[in-house]
Order: sequence, then structure tokens, then C-alpha cells
Amino acid sequence: MNDTFTVKVNENFNFNIATATAQNLNAVSLSDNEFHILHNGQSVQAEIISTDFNAKKYTVKVNNNIYVVSIADALDQLIKKMGFDVSSNKVANNVKAPMPGLLLDIMVESGQEVTENQPLLILEAMKMENSIVSPRGGIIKSILAKKGAAVEKGELLIEFE
Repeated sequence: MNDTFTVKVNENFNFNIATATAQNLNAVSLSDNEFHILHNGQSVQAEIISTDFNAKKYTVKVNNNIYVVSIADALDQLIKKMGFDVSSNKVANNVKAPMPGLLLDIMVESGQEVTENQPLLILEAMKMENSIVSPRGGIIKSILAKKGAAVEKGELLIEFE
């Protein structure tokens, strides 16, 4: 794999930045999201306004100009070259038991709207309680398992609309 990042700015401009160049950037952190940068003898003020770590997309303000920046590392570039889409969102229409166990609690009901990563169920397996969370936001269509039931790995527990 190569040792560069591909950086896309405002979906219009592409740059390849070597890892060593990024590591040697003369930047001073002023706060968690504000930086003072010296580049080619010029002073630059930068602020990270928002981040989407999963999509590797950031909104930054540089000297009062706002930019949307996407960053792809060597692995992202390889996956794209192989024809896969790194940023594609998978749509899960159900929740299956990840392991066999005992269903201790069901925290949602049919027709309820849920958010991504919201706890749905508590599954006891190997004497540990495991919180099963929603893979996406949506509305619960049906709950196919009952509280207190023993479930098998891969068994369908919840369906989304």
C-alpha cells in the first residue's frame, strides 16, 4: 500500500498528501478543534466545525473560509480500486441474535421509532448480559421473540419497516 492520503476539498479539488508531510505539519493546537498552522511562511487559523468519522468527512474553517474535506487513507484507496464503495450505507431490515442465549429484556415495542445504536434487547450469553443495539434508525415493524425465550445464533428477533 502507498503512503499517501487522498484529500478531496468541496468535491472539486483532489490532493495527494504524503504521510510524512502530514506528520511534519507545523501546527499548534489552541483547543480541541482550533489550530494555528504555519505553512510556507504564512500563518493560518483553522477550526474543525463538524466531523463524520465513519464517512471520513470534515467541515473546516480556514481563515474564515469553510471547506468540506474528505480524507481517504491507503486502505480506503485500495478498497475503492478493488471496486468496493467504502462509504456505502448498509440498510439492515432486521436484527438477528449474534449468539445463542436467553432474552432477558426487550426495550422496544412494535411501531416504536428508534435511533441508530439505541438499545433494543438484552441477551444473556455465557453468563454475560449483552446489549443488542439498533443497526439503524427506523420504525420497529415486529418483534418476533419473547422475553425469557432461549434464542439461537442467527435467529430473527426484530424486523424494521
